[in-house]
Amino acid sequence: MNFATIGSNIVKLLSQYWKVFLIEGLSNTLLLTVIAVSLGALLGALVAILKMSRFKVIRFLISIYIEVIRGTPILLQLYIFVFALPSLLPFLNLSYFTWTAIALCINSSAYVSEVFRSGIQAVDKGQTEAARSLGLSAGQTMRKIILPQAIRNILPALGNEFIMILKETSLASTFFVGDLMTSYLTVKGATYLGFECLIIVGMIYLCVTFPLSKLVSWFEKKMANPNYKKHDHKRKRAVMEGGKV
Repeated sequence: MNFATIGSNIVKLLSQYWKVFLIEGLSNTLLLTVIAVSLGALLGALVAILKMSRFKVIRFLISIYIEVIRGTPILLQLYIFVFALPSLLPFLNLSYFTWTAIALCINSSAYVSEVFRSGIQAVDKGQTEAARSLGLSAGQTMRKIILPQAIRNILPALGNEFIMILKETSLASTFFVGDLMTSYLTVKGATYLGFECLIIVGMIYLCVTFPLSKLVSWFEKKMANPNYKKHDHKRKRAVMEGGKV
């Protein structure tokens, strides 16, 4: 097999199965990623707040949760959520796609929680003291003063997490949930052109992740820009002095 034959096969596959790759495979991959990162970020923020709780029992339990999730392979977690939990909780009657999304969400939350925690701890403690002196409760201070700044600080890290989860969804093909790698298996089974299918799927992943990685890099540089930091500092100072949040 030469390069001309491979190129011809790729063109033929794209012309015949572009819907399988792009409409079904890519859309399901992006949907899985958006669900996992969005819900994972919300759960991760909650986990990060609980990790900094003043109660030792809560901190201990959350630490176990984080270490278990981060210390075990994601494929193992997928097997547990897709095969074990449905057997234990048959009344839920969820699809493989839903269980896979939940597993990715749980996995993402453990990593995002540490990102959130570092972002929260990076906020100047003086702002917390100032907010409390203005009469804000601990919850209001966290919600209106600390978290908005922490989120801005960790947005680049969340962008990288999105890219990582996007690639990790390839493991979902083990359960044929309709992602890009499932499209590869489907088309490969119909055409017996495995190498060409892999090239197509690889190009699609690259076309999605490369612009995203460049966007994250651009945002990181913008956040590191002294002018941006100076403007952000002035805005935060005005908010604190004015007492409006």
